[in-house]
Amino acid sequence: MSQTIFERYGGFAKVRRVVSTFYDYVLDDEVMAPYFTGVDMRRQIDHQSKFISAVMGGPGSYSDDHLQRVHAHLGIDHEAFRVMSSLLREAMEDHDMAPADVEAVMHQIAIREHVVVTA
Repeated sequence: MSQTIFERYGGFAKVRRVVSTFYDYVLDDEVMAPYFTGVDMRRQIDHQSKFISAVMGGPGSYSDDHLQRVHAHLGIDHEAFRVMSSLLREAMEDHDMAPADVEAVMHQIAIREHVVVTA
């Protein structure tokens, strides 16, 4: 039986470290930082860790309807989505994830662009 990406990297603890690094980059980015003004980042990291875990084959799932609903008020455009994707890729690479695993996660992110981008 093959392992999921989530299992291969040790589960939620590793994902949380990747996501924490990702948000360090996000908060330093002039395009992305404004989206997180006034956001409880501990809660945000927890939510995003759960989402990325699910994308990696871990527990949980997120429907397109759910993702659209939670992002609808943010006015995210394609440029912000591109920057976010780039920062997530960088965080995964910085945590020594294999290129094929990074690509698999990025594919799962890319196929959700149409529900996250609202502007």
